[in-house]
Amino acid sequence: MTKYTQVFLGTAFSSKTPKEVQILRDYLFCVNADGMIEQTVAPEDAEYQTLLDAYQGKENFHRLAEGQYILPGFVDLHVHAPQWAQSGTALDIPLHDWLNTYTFPVESKFSDLNFAQDVYQDVVSTLLANGTTTVLYFATVHKEASILLAKICAEKGQRGLVGKVVMDHLDNNPEYYRDQDTETALADTEEFIIAIKELAKSTKQGVYPVVTPRFIPSCTDEALQGLGKLATKYDTYVQSHCSESDWEHGYVQERYNKNDAFALNDFGLLRDKSVMAHCNFINDADADLFAETGTAVCHCPISNAYFANSVIPIAHLHAKNVEIGLGSDISGGFSPSLYDNARQAVISSRMLEDGVNTNLPAEERGVPNSRITINEAFYLATAGGGESLSLPIGRLEASYAWDIQIIDTKLASAKLPIYQANEDLHDVFQKIMYLARPENIREVWVQGEKVHSRLS
Repeated sequence: MTKYTQVFLGTAFSSKTPKEVQILRDYLFCVNADGMIEQTVAPEDAEYQTLLDAYQGKENFHRLAEGQYILPGFVDLHVHAPQWAQSGTALDIPLHDWLNTYTFPVESKFSDLNFAQDVYQDVVSTLLANGTTTVLYFATVHKEASILLAKICAEKGQRGLVGKVVMDHLDNNPEYYRDQDTETALADTEEFIIAIKELAKSTKQGVYPVVTPRFIPSCTDEALQGLGKLATKYDTYVQSHCSESDWEHGYVQERYNKNDAFALNDFGLLRDKSVMAHCNFINDADADLFAETGTAVCHCPISNAYFANSVIPIAHLHAKNVEIGLGSDISGGFSPSLYDNARQAVISSRMLEDGVNTNLPAEERGVPNSRITINEAFYLATAGGGESLSLPIGRLEASYAWDIQIIDTKLASAKLPIYQANEDLHDVFQKIMYLARPENIREVWVQGEKVHSRLS
């Protein structure tokens, strides 16, 4: 019999398709030394009892208590780590004003590594406590602080994809917060990539460098061109903001006479490892380009409600075979919880389908076939995020990483309204997705290692 490092017994939920959740009732999950799921075993499988007899009672056997369930760890595709310091403030002003009045002053403080250490330690711990096991991070323009963020991810056990932000445009960035010049921006980015690749060699769950032009307005053509070449040279991930708001979308059209997607593609920044945040204003041609290049969209529903001036047509983009995941967009999105963002994704899609202007007739008010379900939002937060990153994460099946969260629905201080012993498990799943709070997340595991547990 194969020896497993960990064996878990419990009921779990995992995406089977974007619309369908698979219920794995009383399964055994066998995890190997690399932190990967070696096999999942159903109660009716021939080897189930043999495995149970071999492992139960041992230290590496984990039987979930009654009312506890396993979910895949969440994949957050868009977090501004430094903005955790300002989260929950100034969400009632326009994006351009918000950046210049609040965000850039906060991010400029990350030249101080002590300040960076405090904020980055806290944001990584907070996201883990919210069930988020993989994060695609924007850091700041500061190379050393950006490397520090990756080191903290490595130490705390979170799978971190980290980008040193590039902002070299003299006219479009504040003098106190930008790269010294284009040459320095590109040199710092290359040194950052090399440093993170070296760090990754000793990190079980993986950390990854990400080429990160903040967005087109922040960067010169020379920087964008150079970043595209670095992404190709080192085969890195790429992230940026894309067609987010009226202001940003209009700026790019005026500068290049084309949409963000085609402009970014011209610079070699759309590739299979690219994730573009927001994308509210992309059209069908942009979506086709994303599908063709393998570029993923990160949907940030809470942030979009504040700053994007629109609701992104997620159902339409999915139908066009665009890869889509979910993002919190701290701090444009106030919540570090992908549960909150999954809930908002459903709400926003319903508002897009039904419309909001009651002065219009019902049949003219919204965009038909726009709604998504909580099953689809769960997919975006798990398997969709994994596919967007081309990593074996976000599903509970063989050859995927053991990245999970254990949810306790019977916790006295945060009990979910489940009153029947035989309650339909589809209903239990929905109650978890709509009602779970951080208190309900009792344990979080990444790559087969426990990285968070709650004692109270």
